[in-house]
Amino acid sequence: MFGRSVSLFSVSGIEIKIDWSWVIIAVLIAWSLAQGYFPSISEGLPQATYWGMGIVALVGLFASIVLHELGHSLVAQRYGLPIRGITLFVFGGVAEMTEEPARPKVEIVMAIAGPIVSLVLAAAFTAAAGVADSLGVAAPAVVVLGYLGSLNLLLALFNLVPAFPLDGGRVLRGVLWWSTGDFRRATRWASIGGMVFSGVLIAVGLASIFSGDFAGGIWWVLIGLFLNGAAQSSRQDVELRAALKGLTVRRLMTGGPITVPPDLGVDALVDHFMYRHHHRLFPVVDGGRLVGAVSTLDVGRLPRERWSAETVAAIMQPTTPQNTVAADADVVAALATMQTQKVGRLMVVDGGRLVGVLALSDVMRLLAIQLDLAQTT
Repeated sequence: MFGRSVSLFSVSGIEIKIDWSWVIIAVLIAWSLAQGYFPSISEGLPQATYWGMGIVALVGLFASIVLHELGHSLVAQRYGLPIRGITLFVFGGVAEMTEEPARPKVEIVMAIAGPIVSLVLAAAFTAAAGVADSLGVAAPAVVVLGYLGSLNLLLALFNLVPAFPLDGGRVLRGVLWWSTGDFRRATRWASIGGMVFSGVLIAVGLASIFSGDFAGGIWWVLIGLFLNGAAQSSRQDVELRAALKGLTVRRLMTGGPITVPPDLGVDALVDHFMYRHHHRLFPVVDGGRLVGAVSTLDVGRLPRERWSAETVAAIMQPTTPQNTVAADADVVAALATMQTQKVGRLMVVDGGRLVGVLALSDVMRLLAIQLDLAQTT
């Protein structure tokens, strides 16, 4: 879903990150507020004041989205669900969970927490605007506070629409799950609701474009397309988890992996291993002991003229939980690690010994076989 992101800070162990796409939209928001919205409701102020209002409002928007997502994340942690972090991107923010809720109640409570935070913020900003106005505080401050109050109210109401994967759609999935006892069916129905709503947004956007509001219309279209993709992706993720449920890494791994020694030259690694076997990652074994892994990315960071002078030991990555997985671990957990680390292969260990390699292609082949079998039954 995301491109490159930058870590900003952490709260209760939850890493707050910002995707580069959010930087682009942040500049556009500040510009539109300074050049359009604030001058239209508070005339006669210096241009520098409008830009100051736009920047302050942008900071308030950033804080509001983070707090909204923290509402979800802290509740998830309360119920034992691990949260990798919160990423702000072009269409808002998302809390990155590595597992789905185990019970409908957890889904509902976790989903409703974000909109509740936004409603509290809306009331707080609106009240602050009223107090500031009664105390004779400068008009720009009152306007910005009022804007943030309205913005958080809109954020809460939009997210409460029962269209998955919006918060309201997650509440709907929780209710359906509670009533049917079938998580997959509940996800399927809630996702259909999300796709229908995304179609409505796209239709509204197209109507706006044809009526002359190109800028506003294109945003509705983009949001609709994003929600449609997110709804389908969430449904596919649940289907994937169901298909792999109960499977261990040992069942899918490739045993007897090709390994390299730490004293192997980088040029020999490329010529005799990477080009010959077409793997992007090789375990590094020293005297029968797994000591790390070396990948094409590691080689790529080394200038080509130094390949003949350096060994694998100089560029390899040490063995960590990020590049290894236990043989008896759940395949879904292994896939989550691959997604987090953006890798396609993990070294499989059993009692500290290297016993195989799990490749994403192995998992995809299994899914293809299951799909073929499902079509013939």
